[in-house]
Amino acid sequence: MSGYDAVIVGAGPNGLAAAITLAREGRKVVIFEEADRAGGGLRSCESTLPGFVHDICSAVHPLAYASPFFRTLPLSKYGLEWVQPDIPMAHPLSNGNAVSLYRSIKETSAQVGQDKQAYEKILKPLADQWKALLDNVLGPLRVPLNPLLMTRFGWFGLQSAASFVKKYFTDEPARALLCGLAAHSMMDLNFKGSAAFGLILGLLGHTAGWPFPRGGAEKLAEALIAYLKSMQVEIVTDHPIRAMNQMPPGRAVFFDITPRQLLELTGTNLPESYRAKLRNFRYGMGVCKVDWALSEPIPFTNENCRRAGTLHIGGFHEDIIQSEKDVWKNVDPDRPFVILAQHTVADPSRAPEGKHTGWAYCHVPPGSDSNRKEAIESQIERFAPGFKDTILGSNVTTAKGYSEYNPNYIGGDINGGVQNIKQLFLRPVAKWDPYQTGNPGLYLCSSSTPPGGGVHGMCGYNAAQSFLRKFK
Repeated sequence: MSGYDAVIVGAGPNGLAAAITLAREGRKVVIFEEADRAGGGLRSCESTLPGFVHDICSAVHPLAYASPFFRTLPLSKYGLEWVQPDIPMAHPLSNGNAVSLYRSIKETSAQVGQDKQAYEKILKPLADQWKALLDNVLGPLRVPLNPLLMTRFGWFGLQSAASFVKKYFTDEPARALLCGLAAHSMMDLNFKGSAAFGLILGLLGHTAGWPFPRGGAEKLAEALIAYLKSMQVEIVTDHPIRAMNQMPPGRAVFFDITPRQLLELTGTNLPESYRAKLRNFRYGMGVCKVDWALSEPIPFTNENCRRAGTLHIGGFHEDIIQSEKDVWKNVDPDRPFVILAQHTVADPSRAPEGKHTGWAYCHVPPGSDSNRKEAIESQIERFAPGFKDTILGSNVTTAKGYSEYNPNYIGGDINGGVQNIKQLFLRPVAKWDPYQTGNPGLYLCSSSTPPGGGVHGMCGYNAAQSFLRKFK
């Protein structure tokens, strides 16, 4: 193997995105992946019982569906089919009540009482320009392409989620809805900038929906891989790279790994000043996930919860804020905030006829080996009495288990590092071009670069664009 323009280490969504971006420009690319199959977090398996397909990591993909990069790819030609549940997301509250995130802003705002006008006033102008907003947000720190739009978004998004909901909303439905969305940030919701996550995910629900690939998350990886192979890109699996001399020569190397691994792999190939900054990179919360094979749909008391693809289970907004604050302080809350996906309400292909699947996780302290299965199931049981009786089989992955499964999930952190204000755009270090490492031939393209975690491919795309600007 010789004469490569780019060697890519790691075949997660961002490594694949970097390879596609380069291959479309006629560059010769090879990818090396440590695991036995490519895809990173985009993998599925029968982890509970035969015939029940569960996503190993990522499970619901609003960012992938809406990604400015993925939108340009002919993935349907390679077998990808998106499934849109009737309701993108629902959030049970109490006494059988719930607030739902609908595709329609008006339908959603009709549920939030006297906060209806405030919800529409904040969300609608952003939703009207959602594609332009994503183009601005899903990239490195730069002069905004749409200054007025970004000023409006920043006015709300740079606040903490806790202060944002209390400042602009008075009723529990809106406060709970937005705090649940913001909790995807995997941060203490009292941190500035956490409101931005809630706004983006809410906007995606209203515009792109919260879909998932029919048949499992791995179908997205398979489509990306098939597209790469159509462009004669080599993908070498079962091939760990532990040192620079284990790779063939190329004009550049792209690393779909995190800073800690980059330090170990590159050694003195990086300037010491850059290495010193990488050592200060901070990782975040871990996750504990449970998969279930179910005899029937989850028996939520609220009808909308039975129709939604995703559920936020944490009760009132103060409960969610406290839960995430506890985890940030390395405490397992008695009632954790739970993110649950019930794929089979919209995609029956994932289970034997008449049966169903469940997928859920909660946040835990970094590196925790705590099994939160009972706490997660008890939270679901609060809003779906009889849920535990539907369980045919289950499988638990702790934060420690995730870090063993995928070296990129340091301590079970699936976002490639804390996504606070300091490390959102300025990740992994403060550089105008965060994808360049200080060595002109080495690039970082993982979720440890802007725009961070999530399946969107933009870290890989942006890193490849950095290379293409330099090597035209």
